[in-house]
Amino acid sequence: QVQLVEAGGGLVQAGGSLRLSCVASGRTVSSYTIAWFRQAPRKEREFVAAISRNSARTYYADSVKGRFTTTRENAVNTVYLRMNNLKPEDTAVYYCAAANSLFSSGSYTDNNYDYWGQGTQVTVSS
Repeated sequence: QVQLVEAGGGLVQAGGSLRLSCVASGRTVSSYTIAWFRQAPRKEREFVAAISRNSARTYYADSVKGRFTTTRENAVNTVYLRMNNLKPEDTAVYYCAAANSLFSSGSYTDNNYDYWGQGTQVTVSS
């Protein structure tokens, strides 16, 4: 079983950048498909990005393509989400999640994931 802890959230002005980290413990992060989800107030949790086990492939929601990048650094058991050109609509609690399964069409939904972090707040001011 893996434990996930997110960090790096905060308050930033529109157009700014943040880098979120998701640190895994208990098992190596390379054993899992890792995804990022976010949930804004009064909205459903939504898929943001994901990275395959071997980092060969990454996947992004249309709303963040070209602005967000997810990478994996297995040596420190961490996955990152680099967020550039942030917009007020990016404001949400961001979660990382781990799935035992390989990435598939079902991996865009949160019920595909087995382990979750506690979340980190990202607030973008206009």
